[in-house]
Amino acid sequence: MTGEGLVREPSPEERELQKKRTELADLETRLAERELELATFQAELHIFERVYLQVVGMRQQELQRIEAQIEEYMDYLASAHSFKPTHELKQLYRQLAKAIHPDLATEPEARAKRELFMAEANRAYECGDLERLQELFFEWLNCPESIQGEDLAAELIRTVRKIAQSEQRLANIEQKIKGLEKTDIFQLQMKAKRSQQLGRDLLMEMARELDKQIHRAQHRLNELKTRTG
Repeated sequence: MTGEGLVREPSPEERELQKKRTELADLETRLAERELELATFQAELHIFERVYLQVVGMRQQELQRIEAQIEEYMDYLASAHSFKPTHELKQLYRQLAKAIHPDLATEPEARAKRELFMAEANRAYECGDLERLQELFFEWLNCPESIQGEDLAAELIRTVRKIAQSEQRLANIEQKIKGLEKTDIFQLQMKAKRSQQLGRDLLMEMARELDKQIHRAQHRLNELKTRTG
């Protein structure tokens, strides 16, 4: 007998890799759908927020005031800060830079991933943020791009890690959506939609009320100016 016509059975590792690839494909499809839902949710919320700022206005003014204070504070920090990295910070940065340096990548996609990690590591180092550097180091150790090699075992590990990343991203999306649903602007958006169903324009009602308050305040100010004049 000869071996002609025999079909080689896939090894357990090959079967496991195929199983994981199928699982990853299904997960990536779910992730893409959820990403779209999140993007749509955020877009609708942002549009409503812009309308709210345009009609009501006061929040935008308050934001500008706070941002001006932040800019002044950052300028002060930039002039007063003296960068003195600790031994632990420098040691961890060296380890991370050695592990993720873009020159170690052989594929453009892998190099781009490493460059993003490296840029984030540089920012953390410049800020003296040891905790963020530790987080980045942990993330790199657990990401698919940290696995070297093209054999079956390496590919299986990368696939498993991609599954873990996709699952984590899905969890993050769910958390972000829940967080958005708890914001004041979302609650106001829901209230505005309910008012619209009743034939009312909530934002215009708020704007008119603000106009009344501004008018009363200005009238009071004019009276005080007259008394002190």
